[in-house]
Amino acid sequence: MKLEMKDTPGQLVNALKPISDAGGNIIAIVHQREPQTSKETIDVQVVVELAEKRLPDLLELFKRHGIHVQRIGKERLVHRRSLIMIGHIMHTDLSDTVDQIDRTGFAEVSELSMVMPEIQEPSTARITIKSRSESDMASALDILRRVAKRKDLLIVEPLEEMR
Repeated sequence: MKLEMKDTPGQLVNALKPISDAGGNIIAIVHQREPQTSKETIDVQVVVELAEKRLPDLLELFKRHGIHVQRIGKERLVHRRSLIMIGHIMHTDLSDTVDQIDRTGFAEVSELSMVMPEIQEPSTARITIKSRSESDMASALDILRRVAKRKDLLIVEPLEEMR
């Protein structure tokens, strides 16, 4: 979310306390003060993990603290997992492999990097999948495993578990 607040000492704390009071978890803060401007306010971008039902409480707390909410964005795919695929990835139709996950509507391939040593040699790819929930991630991984088995690709998992 993007917040606007007075450019005075202590305002950032005034913006962060309501997030804590509403049960939110602060993931990241971007606070860039531009001293050359004549604005009496500053913009702060905050990435917050918060139950959706608590959002009205947070907005009311911001209002009480004089913090103006300029914009609220939602990240639909919050769960992330990276795996390694090894095999003839390109020759077994990489776009089909990615499409199998992307067309679910609940998970998407968000990153893909690949090393292809020689045309006859197996390739190695790091694939990152994002999903709406842990159960959606489990379903997406099941799809990837089935596709990999059918295409004789090896899956090494998980490299990390991140939210």
